[in-house]
Amino acid sequence: MLRVLAVDDEQPALEELLYLLRADPRIRSAEGATGATEALRRIGSAVDAGPDDPCAIDVVFLDIHMAGLTGLDVAQLLAGFAAPPLIVFVTAHEGFAVHAFDLKAVDYVLKPVRRERLAEAVRRVAEQVGDRSAPVLDAANDQIPVELGGVVRFIPIDDIAYAEAQGDYARLYTDHGSHLVRVPLTTLEERWRSRGFVRIHRRHLVALGRIDELRLDAGSMSVRIGTAELAVSRRHTRALRDLLMRQTGR
Repeated sequence: MLRVLAVDDEQPALEELLYLLRADPRIRSAEGATGATEALRRIGSAVDAGPDDPCAIDVVFLDIHMAGLTGLDVAQLLAGFAAPPLIVFVTAHEGFAVHAFDLKAVDYVLKPVRRERLAEAVRRVAEQVGDRSAPVLDAANDQIPVELGGVVRFIPIDDIAYAEAQGDYARLYTDHGSHLVRVPLTTLEERWRSRGFVRIHRRHLVALGRIDELRLDAGSMSVRIGTAELAVSRRHTRALRDLLMRQTGR
């Protein structure tokens, strides 16, 4: 049974969210705060009181755009707490999803809030509260959020074959299609280096284990991943060849 604090500086939106939360049988209590300052005060008191106190808070459903401190600011401040509550962002803006999961959010729900989508967020929270030994960063480490038709979904990083730079965005390619995310390719390169992704060109980052063929033609190199053939720039050629040779033990 979850103890919830919902935070939104728009009273009608807050009341609607509280109504939906209180209708969920997994919610023991749901209280509201109309701004970041009030929310931080209440969360601080709850953390000081301990998890068994009646005012304890398991999860904060947090709007992003608020007057004064934003929801992202609040989440960043909560990261400094010894035992902060979990965070679910509830917002009308899909463009902050990657940043939200960097801040250890459990979920990211888009407005207008649908009952079934909120129920899924509550399920995710209940799983983590039920086993607090589970790492909060699982979603951020193993999945990346993408926006599909107004809904934020989670794509396993292991499903991504390669990524292509598109300005300040990156397009992620899987066996089942592609997804555009608002994150630069250089950022993905840094985050996913330990997961076997390598830069082969200023435009492409590839999963080393998904390379089907390495092709040499008149001094130029390319790789085949499924049906895609991607050029390897000269500056990355030697490093890629060495990585592939080490991988095959040659």
